[in-house]
Amino acid sequence: MVTHQISTTDPLFSVIIAVFNDWEPLERCLESLAEQECAPGFEVIIADDGSMEPAPEFIRQWQGHYPPLAIDRRSHAGISTARNRGAQISRGSILLFVDADSRLQTNCLAALDSSITNSPRHNCFQLHLIGDCTRLVGRAEELRLNTLQNQMLQPDGCIRYLNTAGFAIRRSRVNLERGVFDPVALRAEDTLLLADLMQSGELPLFVPNAIVQHATPLSLVASLGKSMRSGYLEGRTYEIIASKGIRTRVSHRERLSMLSYMWKKSGQHSIGRSAWFVVVARKALQRIISLIYHVLVLVRRTVLSRSRENANSKPSASTKSPESDST
Repeated sequence: MVTHQISTTDPLFSVIIAVFNDWEPLERCLESLAEQECAPGFEVIIADDGSMEPAPEFIRQWQGHYPPLAIDRRSHAGISTARNRGAQISRGSILLFVDADSRLQTNCLAALDSSITNSPRHNCFQLHLIGDCTRLVGRAEELRLNTLQNQMLQPDGCIRYLNTAGFAIRRSRVNLERGVFDPVALRAEDTLLLADLMQSGELPLFVPNAIVQHATPLSLVASLGKSMRSGYLEGRTYEIIASKGIRTRVSHRERLSMLSYMWKKSGQHSIGRSAWFVVVARKALQRIISLIYHVLVLVRRTVLSRSRENANSKPSASTKSPESDST
């Protein structure tokens, strides 16, 4: 069911936010959108992926601040499906995907608008992501994001990185009926989209002045637990990416370079060495769980293959063994 207020003009941006029980961080995201300065026209679409409770009053009251705000509530089908549904009911010529725990700086939409206007040949745009350095998990996120965006940036200003905490794409670039994101991907759906873009010879343009703070509310233990769950759920997505013959993961040499860069960056007082260890621990857990996933898949395929071989080697039930002739 969609609830919204009617607008007679089509906005430039459709800000699509997929949520699943993320109402408290979403309120701060909406606050940051309300504080945008010199921003072009935009609408906000909240794609509720079957949260346990519908949007509470403190979220619905924001419809008075955003004339074109819609809340689309559907049964739980995954974040990719929720985002696709949000894109399908949107009206903007630019689809901007952010997370519920994203907070846009006051000039973010204006900076993005300027970059899009000055880059007519580009269809995809990766916004500049930062962390919340008031907490250890936030400092680790700042270190991780800073490293990825620094190391993946290409000489032409494009970036071999895509994160839907702040990502925009022209409406004309996507097939809305098929969906922007592959519904099969339960995690790493943004990396799968990056692989599709790379397959077509395209990378997102990095927009350094359009800044989004990814203010994850998780505790350290919850953050480590999320990394473990992600490592398992991403397994299927990376199988799909591998089948495309596209390399999205960093090489061993790039990984060593990133670890070195992170270590130097963590020497800053605003980050701290502890953030480096958190990032490394999260990534190690993710890789271990991912390896376990692939081992389980290999074992399962081996068992199924042997079962088929055994079934094929058995004689048909209708075939009788020949009897010897009596003399």
